[in-house]
Amino acid sequence: MPNKSPDAVSKIVFVNRYYDPDQSATSQMLTDLARGLAARGLDVHVVCSRQLYGDPSVQLAAEETLSGVQVHRVSTTRFGRSHLAGRAMDYASFYISCAVFLLRILGRRDRLVAKTDPPLLSILAASIAKLKRAALINWQQDVFPEVASHLGANPLPDWLDEVLKRLRDASLRAASMNVVIGGRMREYLAARGIPESRLCVIENWADGEAIRPKPTSASALRQRLALAHRFVVCYSGNLGRAHEFDTILGAAELLRADPAFVFLFIGSGAKMEALKKAVAALALDSFRFLPYQSRETLEDSLAAADVHLVSLLPPLEGLIVPSKLYGILAAGRASIFVGDLDGEVGRTTQRGECGRAVAVGDSPGLADALRDLKGEPEALAHMGYAARRLLCEQFGLQHALEHWWAVLEAARGS
Repeated sequence: MPNKSPDAVSKIVFVNRYYDPDQSATSQMLTDLARGLAARGLDVHVVCSRQLYGDPSVQLAAEETLSGVQVHRVSTTRFGRSHLAGRAMDYASFYISCAVFLLRILGRRDRLVAKTDPPLLSILAASIAKLKRAALINWQQDVFPEVASHLGANPLPDWLDEVLKRLRDASLRAASMNVVIGGRMREYLAARGIPESRLCVIENWADGEAIRPKPTSASALRQRLALAHRFVVCYSGNLGRAHEFDTILGAAELLRADPAFVFLFIGSGAKMEALKKAVAALALDSFRFLPYQSRETLEDSLAAADVHLVSLLPPLEGLIVPSKLYGILAAGRASIFVGDLDGEVGRTTQRGECGRAVAVGDSPGLADALRDLKGEPEALAHMGYAARRLLCEQFGLQHALEHWWAVLEAARGS
């Protein structure tokens, strides 16, 4: 990949509410991409808030340079994510502060890359990019307000919801390009009238240099938990409203009599406490729960598992893609997807021969799949090799950087 192009004289300006190396997986994508472009000589800026994803009380520096990326943190309210009204205030204050700052620093032929946190950021970005004659690229990690509606968390009246969708669609049509993270998302937005020429699929990724495969016997976490001789089924990351655990819980009940199986849940999320309560009510002793592990120990914690679980509620296909899949691929582990068999992860898992997929509610099918994988170590190892190969061929960081480079080079302001 050449240096000092596209347009060495212009800036690349990313906008997202959070920017910190130890945030959620999707925020880490921004860190990877921004640093990768800066390392190739581009003038890269990130406009974000002064908060951390999990701690709104933190007051980060207003300006700093991190690994060649110029980070500009604007002031916002800091009510946090626990209450809807407070979150709305945080969103609104970020929109205002961000708009003022972008109007000051954005120039003609700059590239403005707007993510989807806060929701509907593309509407604001489209107006500013047009005014400043910059090229707009929307990076769609999810599709709002549809996600909120499917999760029953949309407080808006129907008429306002429809107005926002129309404004969102108009902002996508006005962009130089809209980067989506899966084929199903591209299909959904194309059906809403977004020209296919302005829809580009660049899947999320994992850094294959930071996460490498290693045997379960080498995992310090697995040894510390005394799981050396167990078959470890791991769920690593956020267990939120978009995910599902009843199928997993049902499979664990069916496997209750086999002491070899243990279910290791690492992370947090809106449904994690509900799962803990359900496990306690059923008196299942095959579950272990741990908080998020640091990025430095992610390789080790992923290696602790014999097989990983990924889930997504079927109505959210085309609106979200679980990003935890890519770390699993990097770690060289098989996965079982619980969701729509024709969904993004279901397609990837089956096409890449790196795991299995079962439908939501099919606890017997999940239990059978786990028994099969436990009883066929050679097949399990083959899936792990296939997972790593798929990561290297399609979902690695360098692969994503090459695709993003092409998108940025093609984008032009007026």
